[in-house]
Amino acid sequence: MDAHLRELYQEIILDHSRHPRHFGTLTDANHRADGFNPLCGDKVSIYLKVNGEDRIEDIAFEGKGCAISVASASLMSEMLKGRKVDEAETLMGGFLELVKGGEGADLSDDDREYLEAMAGVSAFPMRVKSATLAWHAMKSALEGDGTAKTE
Repeated sequence: MDAHLRELYQEIILDHSRHPRHFGTLTDANHRADGFNPLCGDKVSIYLKVNGEDRIEDIAFEGKGCAISVASASLMSEMLKGRKVDEAETLMGGFLELVKGGEGADLSDDDREYLEAMAGVSAFPMRVKSATLAWHAMKSALEGDGTAKTE
């Protein structure tokens, strides 16, 4: 990856960590889960409102964590709002592949381009857990598990 692209991705991560989108609670959520990374202390709560057509009508998150954790939750919330649950699951699979050094082959070109900012964490295995925490919590919320951990 060239230096300009790396710098752009760092700016995207910093922007999302300093000004997270969809940050806060969602009072009419019908799915909720908490995530915790015991290795670094990152915590996140995910709130989803899924309608009768299996579409994520609204999403919010709150919590505390490193810049990677907050930025990932913010990017995820932007991408998932308005999507069908099965699309959310496909995005999660592609995202997990990207941050672990893969290509994210199941992602559309637009989705891959949007999530590429987080792909650099694959070089730092301990940061992968921070980047994936919100995604695991989202999956737990959809499955009704209520909690998610990265270990």
